[in-house]
Amino acid sequence: MEQPSTKPAAPQTTSRNDALFERAKKLIPGGVNSPVRAFKAVGGTPRFIQRAQGAYFWDADGKRYIDYIGSWGPMILGHGHPAVVEAVQKAALEGFSYGAPTEREVELAEEIVRLVPSLEMVRLVSSGTEAAMSAIRLARGATGRSKIIKFEGCYHGHADALLVKAGSGLATFGNPTSAGVPPEVVQHTLVLEYNHIAQLEEAFALHGKDIACLMIEPIAGNMNFVRASVPFMKRCRELCTQHGALLVFDEVMTGFRVALGGAQSVYARSIPGFKPDMTVMGKVIGGGMPLAAFGGTRAVMEQLAPLGPVYQAGTLSGNPVATACGLATLREIAKPGFYEALGERTRSLVTGLTQAAQKAGVPFCGDSEGGMFGFFLLGQLPQNYATVMTTDSPAFNRFFHAMLDSGVYYAPALYEAGFVSSAHTAADIDATVDAAAKFFSAA
Repeated sequence: MEQPSTKPAAPQTTSRNDALFERAKKLIPGGVNSPVRAFKAVGGTPRFIQRAQGAYFWDADGKRYIDYIGSWGPMILGHGHPAVVEAVQKAALEGFSYGAPTEREVELAEEIVRLVPSLEMVRLVSSGTEAAMSAIRLARGATGRSKIIKFEGCYHGHADALLVKAGSGLATFGNPTSAGVPPEVVQHTLVLEYNHIAQLEEAFALHGKDIACLMIEPIAGNMNFVRASVPFMKRCRELCTQHGALLVFDEVMTGFRVALGGAQSVYARSIPGFKPDMTVMGKVIGGGMPLAAFGGTRAVMEQLAPLGPVYQAGTLSGNPVATACGLATLREIAKPGFYEALGERTRSLVTGLTQAAQKAGVPFCGDSEGGMFGFFLLGQLPQNYATVMTTDSPAFNRFFHAMLDSGVYYAPALYEAGFVSSAHTAADIDATVDAAAKFFSAA
C-alpha cells in the first residue's frame, strides 16, 4: 500500500495579482474600473498596486516597478512628494467636503490663471471628461451654434458627442466609437484627419457659419504621442478666428505636463501671439486627486451659470482636499529650473531607447516634450491616426511584457503616452534603457 508522502507541500505559486483579478472580474466589468487597465490589448494579468513612492510602485506580490504612467500623467512630482502629502493631510483634517466655497478654490484658480496667459476665468470640476463636456456645452451656448470639430485619434473623455473616432482605450480595442451612442447625438460632430490642412479648410468652407468650436489635443497623447504641426495649428487658429468659432485646447494631458504654460505656450514660441479661446485641463492640476478645470476669456466664461444661461454644476467641484493637492503640486512645479531638468531627463530616456533599438536594427522612433513622451515601432514619427495604427502591435506586446518582467511599467497599450516625473533618476533611466536593449538585441 502506497504510503502518504512526507514531503512538504509545494509552495503556493498563484500570484496575488491573479487572485485579485479573479475576484474583481466577478463584481467589476472586466475586473477593472477603466478599460485600458485590463491588459486586454497586451494580454496577461493586470498588476494590482499596493503602494507607491517616488518613481516606483509595488504590486500585490511585492514586486517593484519603475513607473512611467504616473497615474496616467498627474504624478509629475512622483508619488508621495513631502510638500504635497503635508498639504493633503492638513486639508483632510479640516474636512473632506463642504458643498460650499473655500478660499483654496480661489487660490487654485488664481494660480492657474497666473500661469496660463490665455485664461481669464476658470471653473473647477472633478474629471477631464466633465471639463471637456462642459466646454463643448459652453462653446455652443456662447456662439449659438451646434457643430463641433474634433480629430480622428483625439480622445476628449467619454461624453457621448465626443466618442467618435477617438483614441485612447477605444483605439486599443480597435473600435472607433462606442455602443450606446445614438447617431443623432453625434450628428453635429465633424471628425477630421489630424494634421490635414486641406481637409480642415474644406470643413470650414462648408460649415463655417455653423461651427461652435474646434477641439483638439495639441499633442495627441491618446494615440501615443503625435504633435499637431505648427502650420496645422496656425491654420486652426486662423480659421476659427475667421469664422467666429472657438478654438478649444484639450490640455487634460499636456497642461502643466509639457511646459509650465501647457502645450499652448510651446506653440506660442513659433506662432506669435498664439492663444486658444478655451482650455480644458486635468491630471497635473489635481496632483493625483480627482480635479479638472475648463477656462477661457471672461466674455465666454461669463455665459456660465449663475451669471449666464449655460448650466454646469458639480457636488464635489473644488473639493477642499483635491484643491490642496493641486495647489501644492503647482507651487512645486513653478519653481525655477523644474521643467528644464524634467525635459532633459525625459529626452535622455527617449534618446537611450532610440539608440538601443537602432543598434539592434529594430524600427523605432520617439518624441518628448517636458515630462511627456511616446515611442513607436516605426521608422518615422506618425502624423495622424491612420499611420499610428500601422505600428507592429504584437511586437509592442512582447516589448511590454519583457519590460514588465524587468520591473519597468509602461502603459499596457500601444496608443498611450508615457510620463517621466521629477523623482525619476539617471539610474532609473539607465536601468530602463538596459532592459530595453536586452529585448531589442534578442528580437
